[in-house]
This record gives sequence, structure tokens and C-alpha cells, in this order.
Amino acid sequence: MSFNTFGKLFRFTTWGESHGPAIGCIVDGCPPNIGLKEKDIQIDLNKRKPGQSKFTTQRKEDDKVEILSGVFEGKTTGTPISLIIYNKDARSRDYETIKNKFRPGHADFTYFKKYGIRDYRGGGRQSARETASRVAAGAIARKVLEKKLGKKFKVIGAVTQLGILGCDINKWNDNNIRKNSFFCPDKSIVKLWEKYLLSIRKSGSSCGAVVEIRARGIPGGLGAPIYSKLDMDIASAMMSINAVKGVNVGSGMNSALLTGEENSDEISQKGKKIKFNSNNAGGILGGISTGQEIIVSFAVKPTSSILKSRKTIDKFGKNTSISVKGRHDPCVGIRAVPVGEAMLNCVLLDHYLLNKAQCGS
Repeated sequence: MSFNTFGKLFRFTTWGESHGPAIGCIVDGCPPNIGLKEKDIQIDLNKRKPGQSKFTTQRKEDDKVEILSGVFEGKTTGTPISLIIYNKDARSRDYETIKNKFRPGHADFTYFKKYGIRDYRGGGRQSARETASRVAAGAIARKVLEKKLGKKFKVIGAVTQLGILGCDINKWNDNNIRKNSFFCPDKSIVKLWEKYLLSIRKSGSSCGAVVEIRARGIPGGLGAPIYSKLDMDIASAMMSINAVKGVNVGSGMNSALLTGEENSDEISQKGKKIKFNSNNAGGILGGISTGQEIIVSFAVKPTSSILKSRKTIDKFGKNTSISVKGRHDPCVGIRAVPVGEAMLNCVLLDHYLLNKAQCGS
């Protein structure tokens, strides 16, 4: 009774462990005749891969993807697409000293309670290494949506808060996001973030982050009332990402602080063009897209593997302490940006296909 598959019509199943020989996924439900090459997937994987800066884990993985099935002469065939990514730089010996101890705040404890066995090598299946497979699936979804929705379609994410330090969302600039190590949309705050995270890492600790994902060029009408709401499935997708502890759509939790007139997104029409004066709804009303920009944000907790000593227990029930050495992200939220983009792409394609199946448009 394991749940390793996500989606309804566009579905993917991931497999593999952090320190196993490889990870990968099977993508099912991809429409045929979509141009797809390994380099199309590699673009997104390169955003997520480790070891790219001093602000992420120094594990060196090229994350080179291979397409094993479902593509012929550069186009999808409509059959399952099998993808594999080999692990090249796993150091299982780094985990020998903690193989019997549970990291506080980590899924070590709950996995052991559920299965009665634990792959301590980098966390096994519970490791964020699994998200490389999701990013590969999301890249395929992106290719389909780009063909179906055209040039106006775009999904882009950014880190909007690093630990206690936020940024000015009003200074959001897509071009700035890819030019710094934090996926930060506000270039004026980057230097301060650098100093802050280096001090966190030097102290042997970690910090959390808030990631915001925006989708543009999405038509109105995607989503289904009640049990397959678009925002419901988006929230589920984001909550499935490692270390995510909360999700907002549009104003989200802050909606509770607004009055009715402040929260309502007033509508007007000029000719055939509909205009919303605001977007507190995050582009979704009643579980169905409005045609506005879809905005979702999620909170990522601090990395649990830290040098600072913490009290814990071992698998034999004895009290002990733990200090985790090895290569870990001081803020796992940074590399969660391309993962959030991938999951949103997958949900949007799934609902696009569902809408075509029911409404034919």
C-alpha cells in the first residue's frame, strides 16, 4: 500500500533511493507527437542539481537523464515514458555514525515506525534526491503545455523569504531569478541573504524558506468543483514536496485578515477583455481557474541534518544525542524552486487534459 504515483490523466510514478544505483520515473498519459529530447528535460534538472554553489549541498551529481521508452524520432508516442538518472556521488559512509539514531525533525523516525526497516544511507526513499525524478516529469508536462497553450504560457518560481529575511515582492523580476544562487526575484536583497546563510551554515545550523510559484497564460475553466479543485490538487502537489509544511494560494492565510471589500477581486469588462482589479484568489475561484496569473507559495522547514548537537533516541529506544556530518543543504528551500515549478506544471497539464476530456476545449 505505497503511493508513489501522482496525477489522474497525466501521471508519473517515481522510484529509487538517495544512495541506490539510480533514480527515475515512469510518465504515463503524455499526449503523442510532442517534440521531446533529453536536453529538454536536462534544462530543468540543471536548475535543481546539487553542488552548484556554496549555499547548497556539495554532493556532485550531473543528474544526466536518459529516455528509455516512449519517444521515437524525437517525438512522444503516447506510450509510457521511462526516465533514469544514475547516482554518481553517494557517500554512504557519511551516515554510518547515525545509522541507529533518528534525526529530530526528520522522517527517519516515522519511516521506521511504519516499515520497521530503515535505509539510513542519505535517508533512502525519504531523501529530497527523489525530487529529481519529479523535475524530469515536470519538464515533460512543460513541453506539452508550451505546445498546447502557446508563448503566453510560463511557470516560474522564486524564493521570497530566506529564514527571517524577506524580500520586496514588488521588485519581482523574472530575469533576476536565474542570475543568483537563491532564485531571488529582488536583486537588492541578495548580498544580505548571502551573509545571512553563510553565518547560518558556519554556526552548524540551517534555515527555512518561502517559495512562490507563478503560472501565466493559463486559460479560465481548468479545475473541477468539490473533489478535484485546481487549488486543492496544487496544494496536494506542493505538500508532497520534502520539508514543505504549509501552502498558500493567492492571499492564502492572510485572507483571514481582510474585509470582504478588500478581499473581493473586482471585475470589469471592456469589449471582449475581462479585467480583475486584484488577485487575492491567486487565479482560482471555486476550484476553477479564472484566467488570471496562478500564484501559490509554500513554506519549507529548516534542513534537519545539522552539525549542532540535538537530543534524540536510537532505534533501540535509548536516549542519546546526534550531530550530523556530511554534505547537506543549509537551506533546502533553495533547490525546492524547480521542484515546485515541476509539480505545478504537472497539475496544470493534468487539469488541461481533464478539461479537454469533459468540455472538449
